[in-house]
Amino acid sequence: MARPRVFVTRRIPAAGLDRIVSACEAEVWQEPLPPPYDVLREKVRDCDGLVSLLTDQIDAALMDAAPKLKVISNFAVGFNNIDVGAATTRGICVGNTPGALTDATADLAFALLLAAARRVVDGVLDAKQGRWKTWEPLGYLGVDLAGKTLGIIGMGRIGFAMAQRGRGGWGMKVLYFDERPNDKAEAELGARRVDLDTLLRESDFVSLHASLTNTSKGMMGAKQFALMKSTAVFINTARGPLVDQAALVEALKTGKIFAAGLDVTDPEPPDPNDPILHLPNCVVAPHIASATHTTRNGMAEICADNLLAGVAGQPLRAWVNPEVAERRRV
Repeated sequence: MARPRVFVTRRIPAAGLDRIVSACEAEVWQEPLPPPYDVLREKVRDCDGLVSLLTDQIDAALMDAAPKLKVISNFAVGFNNIDVGAATTRGICVGNTPGALTDATADLAFALLLAAARRVVDGVLDAKQGRWKTWEPLGYLGVDLAGKTLGIIGMGRIGFAMAQRGRGGWGMKVLYFDERPNDKAEAELGARRVDLDTLLRESDFVSLHASLTNTSKGMMGAKQFALMKSTAVFINTARGPLVDQAALVEALKTGKIFAAGLDVTDPEPPDPNDPILHLPNCVVAPHIASATHTTRNGMAEICADNLLAGVAGQPLRAWVNPEVAERRRV
């Protein structure tokens, strides 16, 4: 029996890639940058499976160019790069990698919070570049964490893990905004569910963990930043387009908020001259929230499980569109 043909849009950790290569006739894109859309469309033309990253646009036209495609296994917890509705209509399974990156992302979110609140990065740069001359009583003043209020936008797995860190480590009060109540967060962390405006007005730290959808795009804009405290710190480890980046720059420049910590931007990466990279009160990391050996290996294992199940006609380990089961391609 012929092995299934698959295309992998970037090298992923061996914990998953080795299994894919062993079981499939696999072509792996070796370049450091993602394949251009036209190249990707050509590469999947005769494929049974596709391993994609969040930087790959997987739309209806690409799917139509791949009539044999049975499964798209996204190496990410998010899947806004994939037209899931179009995949479901065409009988294509879609998988993602939730769970594996929860703690690593929450750790990075809190690292950004601490770095922004305590002005760590601009202090380190001053030390390295010779601008640190002496201990200054009024130098590098930041904001305290203990006992303050942490606002979580999106109380899913990562939002909950972030709230745990704030509540357990610094005794923070927790507010959250979500379409659905989270009983566990309320029972274990004393979290209080509020509307978004209330969360923004009352929180000392606001951490964004929402999914990117047509309705959530740009959910943090000038109006929202204007509601926040002038001493507040904003954190985003979710998706860049959730934020109106120009509005965030203006809020940071004018002191509407104290600081920000970002692991994601819009666009990504930003132009080197983008003002978001040159504000002393903004810490920008290059989308590294899941960048630990354990986490990326775990993601690769789930990704491989999804792909191999998809090409074999079996249920996916992490199935974005299980409703496709009755009509999936065979």
